[in-house]
Amino acid sequence: MSDVVLTLERSIDAPTDAVWQVLTDLDAAPTVLSGVTKVERLAGSGYTIGTRWRETRTMMGREATEEMEVVGIDPGRSTMLAAEAHGMRYRTEFTLEPVGAGTLLRMRFSGTSETPSWAQRLAAKLTARLGLAVTRKAMQQDLDDIAAAAEARSRA
Repeated sequence: MSDVVLTLERSIDAPTDAVWQVLTDLDAAPTVLSGVTKVERLAGSGYTIGTRWRETRTMMGREATEEMEVVGIDPGRSTMLAAEAHGMRYRTEFTLEPVGAGTLLRMRFSGTSETPSWAQRLAAKLTARLGLAVTRKAMQQDLDDIAAAAEARSRA
């Protein structure tokens, strides 16, 4: 059962290789992504399938930490991340598309609960609007932060 799917995109005035470098530099995430306060590597070096880390973000004034894993890579073109928390499975896919001298960066986020209880379904109905708004805002900020860093990198 798919509970939520959000897709946002952002045009970036930088080539796809600059965007890819920013997107896949996990160790720089706290300095690039304004919502991320800490990244702690758990497995892997660099950016490969199986690389895992704990990412701490500030959401709605509170810190939340999720364990993330790289589950798919098409170098320079797309990557998929996975996380599980609170009975949900999350997937975030980034797709890079060259557009002239720039890049169209698409971010698709989905959250799935395989066997939601009646209480989970009720809570989801009650909080869906707020949850979608908060998630959309965080996704847009991530895209804007990635764009700013990639554009700065391509000018350097």
